[in-house]
Amino acid sequence: MPDTPSAPVLLGDQPGSFPHSVLAERHPAIIRQVREAFPYGPAQQRALDGLLAECTRGVIEPLPAGAHDRDRWDAWGMREYAGRSWFEVPWLWSESWFYRRLLQAVGYFGPGPWQGIDPFRPFKLAELDSAETDGELAALDDLAGLPDGEQARALLHGSLWGNRADLGFRLSAEGARPADAAPGLVADDSERLWALLDAPGEGAGAPTVCVVADNAGRELVPDLLLIDHLLTSGRVGQAVLHVKPYPYYVSDATTADVLDALRRLTGAGKAAAGYGRRLWSALADGRLVLRAHPFSSAPLPYGRMPDDLRAEFASAALTVVKGDLNYRRLVGDRLWPATTPFADVTAYFPGPVAALRTLKSEVITGLDPRVEAELVAAEDQRWRTSGTHALIQVRDPHRGARPAPR
Repeated sequence: MPDTPSAPVLLGDQPGSFPHSVLAERHPAIIRQVREAFPYGPAQQRALDGLLAECTRGVIEPLPAGAHDRDRWDAWGMREYAGRSWFEVPWLWSESWFYRRLLQAVGYFGPGPWQGIDPFRPFKLAELDSAETDGELAALDDLAGLPDGEQARALLHGSLWGNRADLGFRLSAEGARPADAAPGLVADDSERLWALLDAPGEGAGAPTVCVVADNAGRELVPDLLLIDHLLTSGRVGQAVLHVKPYPYYVSDATTADVLDALRRLTGAGKAAAGYGRRLWSALADGRLVLRAHPFSSAPLPYGRMPDDLRAEFASAALTVVKGDLNYRRLVGDRLWPATTPFADVTAYFPGPVAALRTLKSEVITGLDPRVEAELVAAEDQRWRTSGTHALIQVRDPHRGARPAPR
């Protein structure tokens, strides 16, 4: 991907910057929340105290020699960054390192009685069981009678907006309108996305789509609903859902979170239960496959993905990359000029790729210059991190690079 002086790697060393606030404020808050959510014993309490001191005032300490993933983290940069301030290494790396160290502190990797206990599970379940989720699932009853095209648009926008998924389900106003009519949608390649899925593939059989999941709970549910639609409509013959191999970034989805979401669907009754039963059956017969590749939790951009993952994405008709963190990994966690072509920074990707993302960090590419100017004039730079704007961007290597949509 392009590597120019105009696109510096994001660090957390500038007070007042968004990355600095994550390292200095959000991470200590997460430690407090995790401590309050479980009755951890004295050893874990001391480990959490040590992590708090280290991540705010200390330097990066390497993993213990016996850690199961020590070699992997050595290859991912731990040797290079050990002894340096958390604020002076790439922000993507230090964020990922925080969650690996948090799991170590609470005993997640064991051995011991806390092995495998997700420290973020209470927060995920609270969101999944909320009244807001009830309302979004009830809205599926009205969706069933709509034409296929309208259902598809609603479910795509539900997946895009995540915890604002009701905008997509209800099909009212902004949820399914084009980018120039929806103030929150700053780029919209949705027609190109559908064209890739509707194009005849090579050889027999329907194509495969890969979906790289982002968050659990109310954001994972609409991702699963979209996958069900792709399978039942015949647009794809198989969906491969990539989740995290262990709890990550508080709410990132794991296999356990997928199962919780399916149980939530089947327990909701009516249309939602139908989605849940179909998805459960799809898992059982192999039309829906779960992947938990170690690289899904790597502190690195996707430009450095291993060969086996590259081969899997290359074989898919489309890879859909969900969410803000995965977008940062897709385009590189750099402060690109916002008009840098999305196709250029994703040219390394081995197959067609689509990004569905609500903006919650400063990284962005592919904007039309007029759109950027309007956003800056109206909101300065708050639109980059407020979660009130979103984008759908697609690169099809078989059709070449195209200008960003207006």
